[in-house]
Order: sequence, then C-alpha cells, then structure tokens
Amino acid sequence: MEMHFRKLPDDHHEILVRRHKGPDVRLPAQPTGPTMPHDLVHAVVETALGIDDGFWGSMARGATFQGFALVEPGRHRRSGLKVLRRGGDAVMAAELSVNWAYRVWRGLPTEGRGVSRPPLTGDELTRTTGPLDAAAARWSAVPEGGTLLWRWGTDR
Repeated sequence: MEMHFRKLPDDHHEILVRRHKGPDVRLPAQPTGPTMPHDLVHAVVETALGIDDGFWGSMARGATFQGFALVEPGRHRRSGLKVLRRGGDAVMAAELSVNWAYRVWRGLPTEGRGVSRPPLTGDELTRTTGPLDAAAARWSAVPEGGTLLWRWGTDR
C-alpha cells in the first residue's frame, strides 16, 4: 500500500492511498498540525513498533475510515466496515500508543492531571524517536504542492 501525503497551502495536506485490498481512497484537505500530518505520525510509529493491526494495517486490509472518500466513485463497500469492526480494539490501542509517542517526542507533558498511565515502555519510546525525527525532516523538505510517498510495510 502506498500513502501519498501532499503538502497544500496554509498548513494543510491531503492523502491519496493506493491499496492492494479495497479501493483507492483519499482524505481531502486537513490541517497538518505543528510538525507533520497525524496520519504520517501513525505510519511512522506503527512501523517502528511493529503494529500491523493499527490504523494503517487496517487500511491495508481494506478498512474504511470516516473522512476518506473513494477515488473512483463506486458502490458502498461494506467489507471495509467489517474489517474495522473486527479490528477496532487494536486500532484504538494503536491510537493511544501513537498519541503517547508523539506527545513524548514533542516534549509535551506526560504527567499530571488528565494524563493517564503510559501505554508504551521506555524501550518502545526509544524505538520511535529516530523514525519520528526522520519523518519530520522528510516532511519539512517537501515543497508546497509536493508529495511525500510512504510505502506501508517497507518505509521506516
């Protein structure tokens, strides 16, 4: 599966996903955030931690998520919803892990009121730091209108 993260004006991006299972989908323009697209952070952290049943692993198996639209109009794909229903707990666990790794990497508070127990060990966090640094540098180097290509399962 290939994810094409296209940098748009005004700190926005869009994503084109070319899949082996299920139709190609795209995520229309979204705010990028302070460093890089949230879904790119997912790709980086899930890869670094070997999470193959999180957001992007589910997408590779044909899951459909809100906000993504079919590239070529077609009939509604109920099978994508079935994939998500079967793996929803793993996707939510990955979301927590990705958000925690990103929080630590950004130097945001990890203790105090409203902050729960860490879902990742120190070793797991260490495995995400270098890849997040590299991805942030790759994204920063993409010119407006340009694309960062991430191949699920092979890019690091």
